[in-house]
Parts: sequence; structure tokens; C-alpha cells
Amino acid sequence: MASKKGNKEVVKLENKETGYFYTTTKNTKSENTAGKMKFRKYDPKLRKHTTFTEAKMPH
Repeated sequence: MASKKGNKEVVKLENKETGYFYTTTKNTKSENTAGKMKFRKYDPKLRKHTTFTEAKMPH
């Protein structure tokens, strides 16, 4: 079966201190991802784990 289109969105997770970012997908239909996502991921510029928050993707 084919999946429905339009329920996933590509988002940018960015560290505001260094500008380093990751990209990931977000389920737009889920209630759990209603606000901005925050993840604790590794930043190679700082060489430690920091908080990455969702930012706007350039179109």
C-alpha cells in the first residue's frame, strides 16, 4: 500500500550558539510534535552535546 502524502515535513534543528544544524523529519499529523522540537545532540564545533531547537528551513 502507498502512504498518504503530506504528513511528513523536513525540519532544521539548529544550535543558536554555533549555527551548526541537523535536518530531520517531523510528523505533522501527530499531537506530540505540535510545538517546536528540541533535541540534545552532539555539536562538533563545541565538541559536546548541546540543545538543538527547530528553526525555519530556507525555501
